Amino acid sequence: MLWPAPRDAEEAGLLAQIDAARLPGHVAIIMDGNGRWARQRRLPRAAGHRAGTRSVREVIEYSARLGLHALTLYAFSMENWKRPKPEREMLWKLLHQYLKKELPALQRNNVRFQAIGRLHELPVLVQADIASAVALTAGNTGLLLTVALNYGARAELVDAFNAILDRVDGNGGMGGLRVDEEMIRANLYTQSLPDPDLLIRTSGELRVSNFLLWQIAYAEIWVTGTYWPDFNRKHLLQAIIDYQKRERRYGGLSYRDAAQ
Repeated sequence: MLWPAPRDAEEAGLLAQIDAARLPGHVAIIMDGNGRWARQRRLPRAAGHRAGTRSVREVIEYSARLGLHALTLYAFSMENWKRPKPEREMLWKLLHQYLKKELPALQRNNVRFQAIGRLHELPVLVQADIASAVALTAGNTGLLLTVALNYGARAELVDAFNAILDRVDGNGGMGGLRVDEEMIRANLYTQSLPDPDLLIRTSGELRVSNFLLWQIAYAEIWVTGTYWPDFNRKHLLQAIIDYQKRERRYGGLSYRDAAQ
């Protein structure tokens, strides 16, 4: 693979530490800290959200060029409806502007776009923007970019269980059927995705905030105190380097432990 050209010596050093054969297949990111970034600069919250779109653009493009298979971004949780209406409307406007402006870049980088969450509850125009981006990038075969909008992991599980019940007999009855993990997995919003290998959270918060609770059971977690608008390709490389240093056991023994 042709690696992205580094911007400076520090980035070149980070790239040199990456093992191309051991990249995480699926990286999920909780993008946090836009409001605090703005407050530190005595700016309105909207400025933090706008600045955050630059990080979104950089991380998506760099992930595609690194050769990651999947990237999932937590953009709007179900709890975010509690925010003031003007802020919510500004977020929908930013999403519209982003998709309109960045679609050529997604196409150029062979990125396929999809969204997960209770999308039917989003404003009609937002649903139309999502549907258009999905359709226009459907033929791309590179990075699968998933944006979680109006998403909550507990709601996802509720929807999955209800979908299972509905498919049994149409009346919600189980008919003696026992649910197993594969049945649940097949009815999650993320049924087309492998589980995340690496979960990144910005802003230093040590919680997962109702994000992909089923899917991150064995994900490696990397937390940075950096606010999302300041997160860049170097931070992504640092997260991947740290991930590659870890020994993933999935509840079993490592080779070293087994030998002792």
